[in-house]
Amino acid sequence: MKYSVNIEVIYKEMPFAERFAAAKRDGFQYVEIWDWESKDLEELKSLCRRYGLEISCMGGDGPISLCDPAHGEEYLAYLRRSLQVARDVGCKLLAVHSNELLPEPRQYAADLFPQYSDAEKFMAMYRSLAAIAPEAEQAGVTLCLEALNVETDHLGNFLKYTKDAAEIVRMVASPNVKILYDAYHMYLNEGKIIETLRKYQSLIGCIHIADAPGRGEPGTGCINYRAVLQDLYDHGYDQMIAFELYPRQGSAAAVEAINAVRAGL
Repeated sequence: MKYSVNIEVIYKEMPFAERFAAAKRDGFQYVEIWDWESKDLEELKSLCRRYGLEISCMGGDGPISLCDPAHGEEYLAYLRRSLQVARDVGCKLLAVHSNELLPEPRQYAADLFPQYSDAEKFMAMYRSLAAIAPEAEQAGVTLCLEALNVETDHLGNFLKYTKDAAEIVRMVASPNVKILYDAYHMYLNEGKIIETLRKYQSLIGCIHIADAPGRGEPGTGCINYRAVLQDLYDHGYDQMIAFELYPRQGSAAAVEAINAVRAGL
């Protein structure tokens, strides 16, 4: 299995450029980032080359909602820019979401779109992903559709459940449109982590890990991530697993917990 560390939240006590060296030192071959617009892309490429790292995934969304039927063309225009950037920096995965989110600390859905039915929002997501899928295939980049929790972090987000992400992915029917399964978010929304991963494994392109409650490193909550990773390993999962979490006791302790839970797998 391939492991990545999200350097937006881990190593946050360091300047951004120093986080690449720290990730390499701690045994990672991949790093994950969120948005690309705030980054110096030439510096990003240079740092990856210097430390022998690859960017596993970054955000593909801009200030537009995928589920908004009225702005599909604007959403696609931004996503095309993201595909170009991903190709340029060598990133193979782009995370996409149903809704634009408000900035931290309250990353709720920016708009609930009450004027549209759930069916209209669902089909807006399908139409845009189906339209862009051939371009993603040509670019060699996989779009990973992520459902988010609406219990604590992302109130109002339209896409809440793995089954709905899976339905859209199946409808699009492209090898370059997959699910980003965030175990923290889905533990809060639906539970049954191992059962869900088994059921949808063939549709999953990336998995995010953080413990719950609290979104900290493994061992700070109640999810048995050693069992989760062991089951993925036993069932032949070979895609990306990214640790996207907020360290409870600093980055060094978080990395120690991460490396312990993934040891030998």
